[in-house]
Amino acid sequence: MLAVGVPVHVDTGDTGRVTAYDSVVDEATRNMRVQATFDNRALKLRPGMFVNGDLVRGGKTTAITLPASSISYAPFGDSVFIVEDIKDPKSGKTYRGVRQQFVKLGGSRGDQVAVLTGVKAGEEVVTSGVFKLRPGAAVVVNNAVQPGNNPKPNPENS
Repeated sequence: MLAVGVPVHVDTGDTGRVTAYDSVVDEATRNMRVQATFDNRALKLRPGMFVNGDLVRGGKTTAITLPASSISYAPFGDSVFIVEDIKDPKSGKTYRGVRQQFVKLGGSRGDQVAVLTGVKAGEEVVTSGVFKLRPGAAVVVNNAVQPGNNPKPNPENS
């Protein structure tokens, strides 16, 4: 995402920072005007000089990734089911059940979807059959079946 303060590298080896940018993108060229300020102590940059610039985008982001089959997509919000011990209000006994947790999703690569918020590392998440679940449903964990992790999936009937 372009923002004021983002580093800019030019082919002279200098690095500056974005100080302003135009909010309009030229439809024909898909270019936009960006103003960057450089220190230029070595005087490599001269007035009227043309240089190629690269905006430094992105960065290292740590995210929890889940198989796409574990996400319940819905118009009111995407969610996953977390497996945990639940106390039955009637009998007082505990059982293995699920809690529906709404999540904010990031990008996806292959069969994996980044979860930005809503799931903590180490939580046990249901990876198949989520469309059959409801909050509080009792579950039996069977880790013998593992979801795919193909970087270029080719699902059946697609």
